[in-house]
Amino acid sequence: MEEKKLAIIATKGSLDWAYPPFILASTAAALGYEVQVFFTFYGLQLLKKKLTLEVTPLGNPGMPMPMGMDKWFPILGMALPGMQAMMTAMMKKKMKDKGVASVEELRDLCQEAEVQLIACQMTVDLFDMDRKDFIDGVEYAGAAAFFEFAGESDICLYI
Repeated sequence: MEEKKLAIIATKGSLDWAYPPFILASTAAALGYEVQVFFTFYGLQLLKKKLTLEVTPLGNPGMPMPMGMDKWFPILGMALPGMQAMMTAMMKKKMKDKGVASVEELRDLCQEAEVQLIACQMTVDLFDMDRKDFIDGVEYAGAAAFFEFAGESDICLYI
């Protein structure tokens, strides 16, 4: 029986959007899938050695917030300095309290499970990014190389 394949395209670079590609990739690898994650545009932030990820509630209207803040945060988040940092700290604390692994831990788990983490070479060049800012073990390729794998994959996800 041929090994199943999972292809993921990761395009977002915020704390809340960092979890899905790493959780899905590590889970699939644990289930025996061959996995590639293609990081492009803002998703490249997830491959940096030093992560400075924040929560982005403006793009997530379904994000649960305490004390009815969900109705007001899109306005307050833009108007009040420090609001986004406060929400990021609250999210990190909640995750820690609930025993959720950090993004760094999940990323390490993916690498241990031999998930291929691929940085979009065109985007790296476009944004003048320096390869030394990325974690070790990252591969660099264009979309055409990723499509070879994605075209043969059993599951392809866009995150």
